[in-house]
Order: sequence, then C-alpha cells, then structure tokens
Amino acid sequence: MKILAMDTSNHPLSVALVEDWQLVAETTLNLAKNHSVYLMPTIESLMKSVDWQPEQLDRVVVAHGPGSYTGVRIAVTTAKTLATTLDIELVGISSLKLIAANVTTFAPEQLIVSFFDARRGNVFAGGYQWVSGKLVTSIPEKHVAFNSMLNALPSENRSTILVGELNDGLEEQLKNVTATQFKMAPENTTIPSAYQLALLSKQETPVKDIDGFVPNYLRMTEAEVEWQKLHPGESKQSYVREV
Repeated sequence: MKILAMDTSNHPLSVALVEDWQLVAETTLNLAKNHSVYLMPTIESLMKSVDWQPEQLDRVVVAHGPGSYTGVRIAVTTAKTLATTLDIELVGISSLKLIAANVTTFAPEQLIVSFFDARRGNVFAGGYQWVSGKLVTSIPEKHVAFNSMLNALPSENRSTILVGELNDGLEEQLKNVTATQFKMAPENTTIPSAYQLALLSKQETPVKDIDGFVPNYLRMTEAEVEWQKLHPGESKQSYVREV
C-alpha cells in the first residue's frame, strides 16, 4: 500500500510518503503561514524525488484538526480532492493524537495529554494511552481553559506527560498548578511527523462519505457562529451541506 500523509494543522507543514508502513520520504517545514502556497509544491516535489505518480497512491491520510482554522481546512480540502480525483482511501487523524504519538511510552498507566494554544488562556486538549501497541483516546478532546485542564489531571497513582507548546501565558498558569503530578515532554515532541500520521491510520477505518468529511475544529468558526444566528434551530450539518 502506498500512502500520502499530510499535516498543516499548526505552524509546521509535514508531508510523508509511506509504502507498506515503511517510510519512503518525508519533509517537515516550520512555517508560520502560507501552507496554501507550499503544500501542493511540497507534495509534488516529494513524489518526484522518489519517482511516484499520483495514480500509484492507495490512501491519503490527513490531520483533520483541531488547530489553525486555515491550516486544517487547507489540508482537509487537499486530501479530499486527491481522494476523490484518484478514487483512493481517505483517513482522518486527530492533530492532537498525532503529537501525543511522539511520546513513545508503552506503560499502560501513563497518561499523555497533548494540547494546542486556542488563545485567551484556552487550549484544545485530549488524553491518550498506549494499549497493546495502539494509541487510544482516554480523555475526549475538547476546547477548555488551560488551568481547568491542569486541575483536572489525575493526582494520585498515575503520572501524566504533557505535550504541547507553551506561550508565556500558558507557562505562567503551569507554574501556579501544584496539585497534580505531571511533566512536560521534550520540546521536539511538539513537532508533528506525517510518517507517524500514516502509521496511526493503520488502526483507523477509511472515511465512507468523502464529501461529508469535514475538519474537526472543536469549536465553531466565526462563519458558523454567524450562520447559526441566521438559521436558529438548524443543525451544524445543514451548514456543512450549504457551504
């Protein structure tokens, strides 16, 4: 199986080519912006470097959020277009789960909590554990105040590893929390790997409805908020169909 995997949900842009679960080629660029400019050229350049043709692909894997609204949307749109055009499998993986997978502890009692800054003292966060070699979700992903997340961490008989980038505001909140037992993962674990993304897809089922596949923002976009004001009582799915 030949796989193209991509992540543009945050600052880094990562693309990988994987065959039968072995890495063939990977590129990761730390870009603050312009994922829309660099994603397709990066894919094309990487495929050219290993003499792969689009028609040879069997699956495309994408980090579908949460993260930057624009970044997530770019990768999801690109992945959907490729999957539809090439008639291949599409698999979506949580962006939070992706960086949690960088912590390669296999102790079943070890809780891994990954997070992204969501501004105003809030984060996107989720909790995971390695079970029988698979990374499973043990705390549902949510949009939450960072200090609330920290105070909710287990404090007894269980250590927690935090994975994520700390800005000044989040770091200050971290210093003020003493009731829980946790440690920060090394800084390099916050960098996503598209190869890891492809490996995570091994335990996932491909999307059945590619047209209906949407980013997982974990909170409404401004456009959705405005749409719901104009369409009270209608479901979010109605918004998805309309746009």
